[in-house]
Amino acid sequence: MAPTLTRRRLLAGIAGTVGIAGTAGVAAWAGGVFDGTRLVSPTSDAVARAEAARRRAGAGTVTAMLNPRPVTLDLGGQQVQTWGYAESGPGSLIRARAGDLLRVEVVNSLPATTSVHWHGVALRNDMDGVPGVTQDPIAAGGRHTYEFTAPDPGTYFYHPHSGVQLDRALYGVLVVEDPREPGRYDEEWVVVLDDWVDGTGRTPDQVLASLQDMGGHGDMGGMSGMDHGNMGSTPMPGMSGMSMGGMETMTSPLLGGAGDVAYPHYLINGRVPAAPVTLSGRPRQRVRIRLVNAASDTAFRVALGGHRLTVTHTDGFPVAPTTTDALVLGMGERADVTVELGDGVFPLVALAEGKGGQGLALVRTGVGGVPNPSVRPAELDRRVLITAALKASDDVALDSRRPDRVHRLVLGGSMMPYRWTINGATFDDLDPLLVKQGERVRLEFVNETTMFHPMHVHGHTFAVVGSGARKDTVIVTPKQTVSVDFDADNPGQWMTHCHNIYHAETGMMINFAYQA
Repeated sequence: MAPTLTRRRLLAGIAGTVGIAGTAGVAAWAGGVFDGTRLVSPTSDAVARAEAARRRAGAGTVTAMLNPRPVTLDLGGQQVQTWGYAESGPGSLIRARAGDLLRVEVVNSLPATTSVHWHGVALRNDMDGVPGVTQDPIAAGGRHTYEFTAPDPGTYFYHPHSGVQLDRALYGVLVVEDPREPGRYDEEWVVVLDDWVDGTGRTPDQVLASLQDMGGHGDMGGMSGMDHGNMGSTPMPGMSGMSMGGMETMTSPLLGGAGDVAYPHYLINGRVPAAPVTLSGRPRQRVRIRLVNAASDTAFRVALGGHRLTVTHTDGFPVAPTTTDALVLGMGERADVTVELGDGVFPLVALAEGKGGQGLALVRTGVGGVPNPSVRPAELDRRVLITAALKASDDVALDSRRPDRVHRLVLGGSMMPYRWTINGATFDDLDPLLVKQGERVRLEFVNETTMFHPMHVHGHTFAVVGSGARKDTVIVTPKQTVSVDFDADNPGQWMTHCHNIYHAETGMMINFAYQA
């Protein structure tokens, strides 16, 4: 007889390594029932049929190997000990065409269990990389092979779904090309944004512990229980919460509360501003820039000095081309932009929104001096775009239809105690959201905090209600509601969570499950 799914059975299935997302043992409920309703298993026939439908006739097979391991990275004059997929910067770029089969072997040389989540890809459920939900964790010294079809063109990335491992160098980019795309650009540049603390005196696990310890004490100035907006965050490297000598809040006029962790470094393609990476080109070249925010706690405002950017895609899907001076990307968001290069040397700046510091890269097409690492292009303070406001391209717009099912997700939490919730509870106390194959499902994200939350949905691409932008990660600003619609066409068990890794790890995460 199939086991009955309960909150505690779910929790028992995922208890193991550090925290909630760092899980061990595939959950016993994966092929079971919940409240008398049978659920679709991550390995069911329905999952296999959906995968087969994604295959493209004549598609190829792309193979890759990932070896997460302890590494020493040179950030540009400073060396740090960390965990990574490569000896420098982001992990290897994986490139495929829509409909190709990807076969990626992971050899885990870390002293901990791990996993690989394929962020934004509507792939088969048992390859989604969530330990305790879709797979067993990859043991230290173990191997695991991910094999799935990449159905949709776009810019995606991969990272662990285990504890706070994302806040190391465990990330890389997956580009899925469109066989039909004409390619109206001369160069392509993949740009990965990150916030960095590991190896600078604290690890991400220590940062998490400090957040929880500071939030767990009731004797710190009598402030236990205050919400994030009342007490703010403090710029102590690798920490958050409060400075006992005074308060300093990380806030943004665009996003509200803008993070919990003040990082000592902000990187572009693994380099600090004092040693930036450089794109070399020629004047009047048209360049496609694929921007990926792989950070754990930081949104970035991005601009290229002396240029305007035309946004063509968000989270992999095309939009009506929109020109702007700058754009904001929350954690987990991606955007493709095109730009016609001028003549000279230009700074590409990723300003840590609401925080001090920035990332820097250079574009060089002619003579000119290297900008100061703290250069602030005027474009950062002109027209600034949030990608959820973009209009979907007609060929990917979701058809108009009333939702068959609506789930309301109220986002809550506080800094003291450090606890982030959905519908008043953390992940371990939340029942799954139920959906059925073929339904139009609406998720209403209601943000009752004074912090922004980039909410990410696994295995599906949704449409933002109002703009129609097709995305998998959307910023929900304080005291606002953002609704998104998706078609339930990818059966299995899927996570929905805040992509601030520290919020997800302390509870702002829920799963939705297909009824068989």
